[in-house]
Amino acid sequence: MRVTRFWLVACACSRGASASFVTRAALLHDATAARCQLRMSAAADDTVLTVEQLKACVLEQDSNILNGVDFKVKRGEVHAIMGPNGSGKSTFSKVLVGHPSYEVTGGSVDYLGKDLTPLEPEERAQNGIFLAFQYPVEIPGVSNNDFLRLAVNKRREAQGLEEYDPIEFMGVLAEKMETVGMSMDFIGRDVNSGFSGGEKKRNEILQMALLEPELAILDETDSGLDIDALKTVAAGVNAYRSEKNAIVLITHYQRLLDYIKPDFVHIMYNGQIVRSGGPELALELEQQGYAFIDGYKAGAQRKIG
Repeated sequence: MRVTRFWLVACACSRGASASFVTRAALLHDATAARCQLRMSAAADDTVLTVEQLKACVLEQDSNILNGVDFKVKRGEVHAIMGPNGSGKSTFSKVLVGHPSYEVTGGSVDYLGKDLTPLEPEERAQNGIFLAFQYPVEIPGVSNNDFLRLAVNKRREAQGLEEYDPIEFMGVLAEKMETVGMSMDFIGRDVNSGFSGGEKKRNEILQMALLEPELAILDETDSGLDIDALKTVAAGVNAYRSEKNAIVLITHYQRLLDYIKPDFVHIMYNGQIVRSGGPELALELEQQGYAFIDGYKAGAQRKIG
């Protein structure tokens, strides 16, 4: 269950959920007060995330997928990460949220002035790190309304805020659903069950809008979307964007960046950031592709030789 929605297991569940889900939720509820104590104040320079020489591999495998990633994000910034298939982009996002299938083998990850690596996935989520999946999972037996309300309340509990009662939450939910172009009919349906690809992606952005994370990581949110769905999802992201949070977009295509304007664009190759620039770098890629990476390949071969 932990390899699906990490913040899902941090909340209690609805009547239709499995017994293991209930047990896990209860255990996490008991552990929250003792284990979820990140200070939610950034450093003086408003840095949200600092990654230095991060190395990581699939659990119990020798070869690293990430080979020394350096990356820094401040409040109010949008960073886009692009790169060829297999370059480590999605692995990077999963390592940041604590996916249990990956192991950090070197380097450091600092989030809001604290070491992120010891924290469990649910603790990271409750403390303001959000991942929108490339392929959102379906969770039969858990209604969208119950899931969203209980997840938001776990987040609010971690922030020291009062929980929403069901009536209060409905007002908040209605406002956010309008932002992402979702009908209220979706609230009674099971999480992502029977949703189209575009509906699943909008549901991810709805979760982000409700949870109000300090750091939102969107892993190829544009994949599989037609132009209308893309515009709707982008509008939801732009509505969330503010000077209080930071966004990391992982994408293959310039078209998403036509609607969500990044402050910085980074190119990842072989598990490293090999080039960074402004929005113009994405336009260059659109025109010329990744031909410049041949130089990095040659350099790597020379090192091996």
